[in-house]
Amino acid sequence: MSLLVTGSIGIDSVETPHGKVENVLGGSAVYFSLAASLYTDVQMVGVVGEDFDMTQFDPLRDRRIDISGVERRAGSQTFRWQGKYQGAMNEAETVGVALNVLAERPAEIPAEYRDCQYVFLANTHPAAQAEFARQMSNSKLIVSDTMNLWIEHERAALLETLKLVHGLVLNEGEARMLTQESNLALAGRAILRMGPRFVVIKKGENGSLLVSNEGLFVAPAYPTTNTVDPTGCGDTFAGAMVGYLASQGQLDHATLRKGMARGSVVASFVIESFSIHALASVKKEQVEQRLRELVEISEIH
Repeated sequence: MSLLVTGSIGIDSVETPHGKVENVLGGSAVYFSLAASLYTDVQMVGVVGEDFDMTQFDPLRDRRIDISGVERRAGSQTFRWQGKYQGAMNEAETVGVALNVLAERPAEIPAEYRDCQYVFLANTHPAAQAEFARQMSNSKLIVSDTMNLWIEHERAALLETLKLVHGLVLNEGEARMLTQESNLALAGRAILRMGPRFVVIKKGENGSLLVSNEGLFVAPAYPTTNTVDPTGCGDTFAGAMVGYLASQGQLDHATLRKGMARGSVVASFVIESFSIHALASVKKEQVEQRLRELVEISEIH
């Protein structure tokens, strides 16, 4: 099954205790697509400016990701983000951001993409997410992401979007902010009342929590000891999870649990390098090896 993703494509500059990189490929749609492509065919929709070097998409082409839905917009500049991580690197400090083309009209979904049964709406303005969701209303699964900016300033639009999607992925701080619930299980259940059938709450190095009408599930994080750059970790987690769901053609609780485990494992690779380097080069066999290790160390008898 093919999977459609819409989201940001950008140029990042990142500094961590392990070094610094400038003007590298980033963006939610990029990380998501590379992770999902380990499990299924991916069609990416987004927009870049005329300053974007299209050869930067070569790692995506190598994974056979369909980028024909990416618009290179004349007269516009590509989204740019500059971030810094310190200490335990649990959260990025945004040093600078230039929305550029992301502040303009969103990319259009090509007509030939609109029969995709699996859709991920990566982080962007909730009004744009709602418009995309309406265009893909016949899809079997639509999952969205969000962030604190939209929760704080575009709450009404976000609540409308949540009525249109089947699943939501967000981090623990965002879940608490959205629901005003400090307990994450209660926060998840409050989100279910907003519309989604399931919610996955990311907890960084502490794993993730699934809340659905079928119950709760806690997925551990893979305990990598080589954390270089956490940028894109959440989008990678979502990409592997939703990509696995698309490959299985099932949306039951057990399949969601297996998808989350794969999300945790694939995310463990992306943090081991700057930008997309490790994620673009990881092989399915390496993922399966770490998955076996994760199952072994988390098994309870």
